[in-house]
Amino acid sequence: MIPIAMPSRVALVLGFLIVLAVSPSAAEDKVSLGTNWKAQAEHGGFYQAVAAGIYKKHGLDVTIRMGGPQVNSPQLLAAGVIDFNIGSSSFGALNYVKNGVPMVSVAALFQKDPQVLMAHPGQGNDTVAAMKGKPILVGAGSRATFWNFLKARYGYTDDQIRPYTFNMAPFLADKTAIQQAYVTSEVYSVEKAGVKPVVLLLADAGYNSYACLIETSWKLVRDKPDLVQRFVDASIEGWYSYLYGDPAPGNALIKRDNPEMTDDLIAYGVAALKKYGIVDSGDAKTLGIGAMTDARWKDFAATMIGIGLYPRDLDLAKAYTLTFVNRKVGMK
Repeated sequence: MIPIAMPSRVALVLGFLIVLAVSPSAAEDKVSLGTNWKAQAEHGGFYQAVAAGIYKKHGLDVTIRMGGPQVNSPQLLAAGVIDFNIGSSSFGALNYVKNGVPMVSVAALFQKDPQVLMAHPGQGNDTVAAMKGKPILVGAGSRATFWNFLKARYGYTDDQIRPYTFNMAPFLADKTAIQQAYVTSEVYSVEKAGVKPVVLLLADAGYNSYACLIETSWKLVRDKPDLVQRFVDASIEGWYSYLYGDPAPGNALIKRDNPEMTDDLIAYGVAALKKYGIVDSGDAKTLGIGAMTDARWKDFAATMIGIGLYPRDLDLAKAYTLTFVNRKVGMK
């Protein structure tokens, strides 16, 4: 015979389980991500992971803090204001080490940097080598990154540089003009203006910097490796979903954060990411999106050390870790 008190015990146990389910220990970990520019297709996988509940599935409550011209996300990361940052290139990781900043790259969402040199057709500027010695519109920040590669590999010189203010008018007005651009954005603007430019992806010319890197602190890597792993895995799944599933949820959040963004530009950006293999190419084809390798990091560092940008005793092991990538997450 069942004791009369049993139902109350059952209720007590059920109530305890309910409390556990909603207790803070079972809550999602709050995480913040800083982007390297205003919301755009180049951030699509991260926004998709938020919008489609992928971060939530991994027990994360992620807030994306949009970057822009007045936002220094690496500084916010170093100060502990944000947990993760989108690094624009491999230079950032090497600069952290050079300057003694304990930050680390844990994944590379872009196997190819989307940086291009763009020229008018019919002007003889059909290869990167052919542009040697010619004036090129280059932004101030780029002089410390890919311009060094062009100097080292193709013999470019600083007297070729002309100021680039991210205004398309000078390029459109001068058929001999050459300028830096992103294959996902400025190329679109020029085509909309009626010019079909020559587009030379620097990654296809030997520039092997990673791009769209997930950066975080070595402290978080040491103290909460599970959280870092979940964030990396969910971000990778977000990129697979954005590129090969329905990107509409992510696009809606992009436009919410950046009302200047149009459907046409986003669609162009996504198409360019696929066409040029920006995300899913090279090592990512066998190791999964986000892949990194020791060999590629060493090759990039050796080139930049060779031209004197970094000391020969630079401790490359402090710049990145392969712990969280190359696991084929989301490939199927």
